[in-house]
Amino acid sequence: MREPNPISIRGVVRTGEPLSRHTSWRVGGPADRYFEPADRDDLIAFVHQLPAGEPVLWLGLGSNLLVRDGGFRGTVIALHGALDALRIEAADRLYAEAGLHCARLAKFAERHQLAGLGYMAGIPGTVGGALAMNAGAWGGETWPTVAEVEVLRRDGSTAWLSPSRFATGYRSVVPPADVLGYLAARFTVRADADGRYAAATRDSLAQRKATQPVGRPSAGSTFRNPPGDHAARLIESCGLKNHRIGGAHVSRQHANFILTEDGATAADVETLIEHIRHVVKQQTGVDLHPEVKMVGEKADA
Repeated sequence: MREPNPISIRGVVRTGEPLSRHTSWRVGGPADRYFEPADRDDLIAFVHQLPAGEPVLWLGLGSNLLVRDGGFRGTVIALHGALDALRIEAADRLYAEAGLHCARLAKFAERHQLAGLGYMAGIPGTVGGALAMNAGAWGGETWPTVAEVEVLRRDGSTAWLSPSRFATGYRSVVPPADVLGYLAARFTVRADADGRYAAATRDSLAQRKATQPVGRPSAGSTFRNPPGDHAARLIESCGLKNHRIGGAHVSRQHANFILTEDGATAADVETLIEHIRHVVKQQTGVDLHPEVKMVGEKADA
């Protein structure tokens, strides 16, 4: 693996970095190489030096992600804390970089009496992660609010692209083949002079706090909701609340959340996910699909 020129790279580069330190489940093996860019230019310079076939994993807050115990054979690029610029560009446009926390974007819009991004307050991740999976909450989704998105290619070049260049669906996004990752997006907003939309967002946040295990080690919702139903209802109907495998268990508060405790492994989480899928399929006929992204290699036996 070709190492970046230390003179041109100003960010943090580490080898063998445990990804359990950077994921919301607090599990996961090491990355071959881990990079925290100093800023946007540093990121572009780093990517330009990567080998053409190098596997790359983008990391925000580490939510919605399960890294297996054997770790990730490639390079992890952590954007949170580096690419976090946020500004108003026009009366109907907000600019946000990929490392920005979604909740911060939602609060910024509310503070400036702008509606359209309240759903972002319910996403426990970054703008880059929301773009990558079309994240959503409370009936809102990311891509319908995107005016254009800035992407980074493997050769280090960048471009602003229209949403029409991306195939988007429920919790899924297929970018053009040459896109390596996301740098920023411009979001469409509208005036909220009377605060009606802000009030609805605050109500939704209060409901989230009351019904979800906020602050506990989880990855957010584990499964996508099947058409016309809710994964949590199906899991609870099968008697799986609080079901445990090793250091991972189904939340008593919300059945679509898997929680971990000290000593848990990624294998515990993945085994519990597969057990839930098997039981729900057997009892209800519904095949639940994980919303979380699973990457890396299993640990050696």
